[in-house]
Amino acid sequence: MIKLLRVDHRLLHGQVAFSWTSYLQADCILIANDNVVLDDLRMTTIKLAKPSGVKLVIKNIEDSIKAIVEGKTDKYKLFIVVEFLGDAAKIVKAVKNIKSINLGGTKPKEGTISISKVVHLTKDEIKMIEELNNDGIEVEVRQVPSESKAKAMSLIKNK
Repeated sequence: MIKLLRVDHRLLHGQVAFSWTSYLQADCILIANDNVVLDDLRMTTIKLAKPSGVKLVIKNIEDSIKAIVEGKTDKYKLFIVVEFLGDAAKIVKAVKNIKSINLGGTKPKEGTISISKVVHLTKDEIKMIEELNNDGIEVEVRQVPSESKAKAMSLIKNK
């Protein structure tokens, strides 16, 4: 069962590893990222952040989708973390039972609009959120579970 799909440019780190995993009672974290699988240093860093007692799987986006669709993750309380909103959108389009995306942190860069302290979006990403919203997918902004959910569309409209 998929507990949460989160976008966080840092992928797995203390905040995600402990607060979210505990809150969700997740027993498996899936890092879905095309670059990490090719980067031994990043993979090692991510493995060091894994909470004990929780399975960690690192796959590229295509293999992540395949594992979910084929039911290989069904036995887990699955917490999926991606680095980019576009990757989350690909997963949502392929996996029909995901109805929500959590935006936990995206890097500020030239041309982005800040909709919160930690979420910075390009015009293309804003359009993507609008499309997801129109498809009935909730996109919410929250760094940690103790924060109140803020709907990304509301934050975008206030900018």
